[in-house]
Amino acid sequence: MAAIELRGVTKRYGASGLRKSNDVTALRDVDLRVEDGEIFGFLGPNGAGKSTTIDIMLDYLEPTAGSVRVLGHDVPDESVRVREWTGVLPDGHGPVGERTGREHVEFAIEAKGADDDPDELLGRVGMLGPEEYPVAQYSKGMTQRLLLAMALVGEPDLLILDEPTTGLDPNGAREMREIIREENARGATVFFSSHILEQVEAVCDRVAILDRGEIVTVDSIENLRERAGGTATVTLALANHDEAAIERVRAVDGVVSVRVESAADDASPRQVTATAGHRSGGGDEQRTSSPQRAESAEPIDGAGLGDGAKGFDGDPDAAATVVVTCEARAKAAAIATMHECVPVTDVAVEETPLEDLFAVFTEGVA
Repeated sequence: MAAIELRGVTKRYGASGLRKSNDVTALRDVDLRVEDGEIFGFLGPNGAGKSTTIDIMLDYLEPTAGSVRVLGHDVPDESVRVREWTGVLPDGHGPVGERTGREHVEFAIEAKGADDDPDELLGRVGMLGPEEYPVAQYSKGMTQRLLLAMALVGEPDLLILDEPTTGLDPNGAREMREIIREENARGATVFFSSHILEQVEAVCDRVAILDRGEIVTVDSIENLRERAGGTATVTLALANHDEAAIERVRAVDGVVSVRVESAADDASPRQVTATAGHRSGGGDEQRTSSPQRAESAEPIDGAGLGDGAKGFDGDPDAAATVVVTCEARAKAAAIATMHECVPVTDVAVEETPLEDLFAVFTEGVA
């Protein structure tokens, strides 16, 4: 069953007495399907129509055309049922006044007829202590944490989070992602709207890109990279230098280059990848994404790059580091090919930044 389904949704704004040609179209013929149990990212620049889409899903706005179903219920006919089983963290709206954070959570529990423990919810989002202060004294980050606690009331089947990491420091953003994963593991569908691309990439199964009111594409991050022709730099730590294995990797379809680097006493795949990005990027290393460690088929047994490695001085038993540059689609094959030939003690992957992919799709290149 689809948790969210939009068909042909259009939203136009106009003013009485003005010609129809002066209407502003916020959404145009949007089709979108989010499967039950997904963590779904909704990407788009500010003003793309993300919040308008969410407001229509929750029956805060009426579409000009199209149909909406959420959790199997028609919107607007069954919007009350939708809200009963949906937790919402809104963007641009928050608690105000002299009521405390605790009072807001207690109100949310009462409004939903739930039996949650306010202390448990507040503790989960890191708000025990500040909960006794009036929300008017809260920072933006504290407000976001409180809104998340309120969204979690009643263990909702659907969480709609509109720019949830706004105002959060890196630690707060990490904690937010952990809660999203925990809620999804519990069985909740998560609809995560954001313009902060790295946050979406870190947790989402699939993403939709919305640009100027239209859905540009819907796919996984991995597939978006492949479709956009993104590249990957794969750094492999080998137990020993194996030239035959290196030649086999060079022959993999989609591999652009393979280079062998000497192992240094303090080297690691993560460090070497950063160096490789600097060498090949022509000063563009600031735009590369952080390397992500892939799980090796062979356990890391302590034979690190610094364990007596002499580099490539003709000793076939010396530990080695191999850096593979390839098309995104080829990275798995390159890693698997190397695994077949020689023990791989560690792997790090650096891929095209999501910001670059976003630009490709919103500019209509792909």
